[in-house]
Amino acid sequence: MSPPQDETPVDGRTVSRRRYLAGLAAGSLAGIAGCSGLRSGPRYDRTQAGFDPDPLPGDRTYPDDDGVTMFRRGLRRLGYYPDATVPDSVTVNWQFPANYIGHTAAKASPRPTPDGETVVIPADTGLVHAVSPKGRRQWTARTGATSLGIHGTPTIVDGVAYIGGYDGDLYAFDVRTGEQVWRTSRIALDGAIAIGSSPAYWDGVLYVVAEYNNPPAGTMWAIDAKTGQPLWSDDRLWGMPHPSTSIDPEYERMITASNDGICYCWEFPSLELEWSFETDGHIKGTIPQYDGLAFVGSWDGFFYCLDVVDGTEQWSFETGEIVMSNPGVDPETGIIYVGSDDRHVHALDMETGDRIWSRNVNGSVIGSLTVTSDAVLVGSYDGNLYALEKDTGEVRWTVANNGHVTSAAVPHDGRIYYAERAVLSGYWDDDESTTVEVPGHAYCLVEDD
Repeated sequence: MSPPQDETPVDGRTVSRRRYLAGLAAGSLAGIAGCSGLRSGPRYDRTQAGFDPDPLPGDRTYPDDDGVTMFRRGLRRLGYYPDATVPDSVTVNWQFPANYIGHTAAKASPRPTPDGETVVIPADTGLVHAVSPKGRRQWTARTGATSLGIHGTPTIVDGVAYIGGYDGDLYAFDVRTGEQVWRTSRIALDGAIAIGSSPAYWDGVLYVVAEYNNPPAGTMWAIDAKTGQPLWSDDRLWGMPHPSTSIDPEYERMITASNDGICYCWEFPSLELEWSFETDGHIKGTIPQYDGLAFVGSWDGFFYCLDVVDGTEQWSFETGEIVMSNPGVDPETGIIYVGSDDRHVHALDMETGDRIWSRNVNGSVIGSLTVTSDAVLVGSYDGNLYALEKDTGEVRWTVANNGHVTSAAVPHDGRIYYAERAVLSGYWDDDESTTVEVPGHAYCLVEDD
């Protein structure tokens, strides 16, 4: 059912189908974002009362739990691995074909389990693979996302992997066996067409953004991690949202953004909206938070630093081209690393935005930048994975691949895991059929002896 043609715009935008239906069902509640009041069953009841988590330094992650791991290593989405070092030279230890689809979103990143015994690798075919660190297949699970697959990264909590698909469903898999623990259908999520973001986890609840069409829109969801039951939602997002949610419990802020060019911030864990910040282009990259600051890349060609308390702009850095990468933060040095369609990686002072160095990587950077104790790992549209010296930006090494490297490169126990896009012909030509010339592979690198 579509909204009526004479529907009154809100802030210059057309009211979404879900708001319209909520209005039919709830009268005066129409248009109010945060629809938990309209839901039956368990409710989200978190408040700020008594919420006082211990502040953690940048080398530790929220939640402070050895049984939890997620995209960009933790809730603040820093992409920082302080205990990892990058070898002076590397070689491919193993690889296998995983990705076959031409969708332009960044590919899912491999995620090692906290014990390091399994690496979970979602694919754009809708399959979820689990392998040992040495590449031995452990299991493969099938989802309903067979058209555009999976582009988010699993969140792993106490032996369960949570992941959304481009079928609009959210899944939970047993990491040891690959068996499905639960599946929350798109119908339970108000008809979502996709979940391209990676779930955040805190104290039994998953926080994840879903996408909708007719019109393009998004909803932030809180989901019971044990049962998959939706607890709360806020459908104020417009345009299809791709960034994964970041949460900084110390500053009590939860942040995401959308193709409407707006960065949204809620108080955490009460989930009352605190502020929004509008740019002049899509926001597709995940927004890391550190030390009271949030870092936002936009398709308007700017990279912004915001105060998480009130959303005020602290500084901006102009690349002149689209910024959609997931920045990497080094809390020890106070440097943030970001890539752009200007074919460069930029190292910026987090407090001032001053450029420390820039490195040409010969192609657009749309994926994730990973920061270790001594290097920055980043994939480029030139088909290479780069290891850059953290202090200078000099190239330590490159690894040539088949397709574009758009996942994060994830270091764990002396290995580096990542994935690439497939090489396709005819994808951009409406008069030709699309052919997979070379599948996109998942890789493991080790030190070259």
